[in-house]
Amino acid sequence: MLRRPLSRAFWACSRWTLAGEPAPGRPTVLIGAPHTSNWDFALMLAIAWRLGIEFRWLGKKSLFGGWRGPIMRSLGGIPVDRDDPSRVVGEVVDRIRGGEVFGLVVTPDGTRGTNAYWKSGFYRIARETGMPVTLGYVDRTTMTAGLGPTIDLSGDVAADMDAIRAFYADKAGFRPEFRTEPRLRDESAGVV
Repeated sequence: MLRRPLSRAFWACSRWTLAGEPAPGRPTVLIGAPHTSNWDFALMLAIAWRLGIEFRWLGKKSLFGGWRGPIMRSLGGIPVDRDDPSRVVGEVVDRIRGGEVFGLVVTPDGTRGTNAYWKSGFYRIARETGMPVTLGYVDRTTMTAGLGPTIDLSGDVAADMDAIRAFYADKAGFRPEFRTEPRLRDESAGVV
């Protein structure tokens, strides 16, 4: 119950501006990108709370150890074992097929450093559950954060990723030097 007032206060006092599209009308896989700093997480929480989006998010398993575990879970976190990432895709798909209703925030560029490729779990979860993908963003160059379009993936991986790349082309992230180009390892082969 405190989330919306907290987020209102954040946006009122912050140098950042909430911009973009309104919240999607149905559960979605919400991409948080570019993911270049821990501040991205705070901004994505502020976006979701301000717009009233019910969500869960995926985070590395080490974030859930010790005293942080209950806090991270209460914020909607689902731990991911990076040694077996396909397992978490199956678990999320099973939850949604089992009747749970939630949006899912995913940072497909993985860690906050520069990577060669995005992780494909967001694409597989969206396709297997029929959920659309909403393009959330943080852009330090304009000091804006918010939601872009919500798209239904076609299954044509290269075309879908071209649309995603076009949206993120001018988004720099909190630390632009760590930005990863939206590209999946095997998208040209149509495999994710």
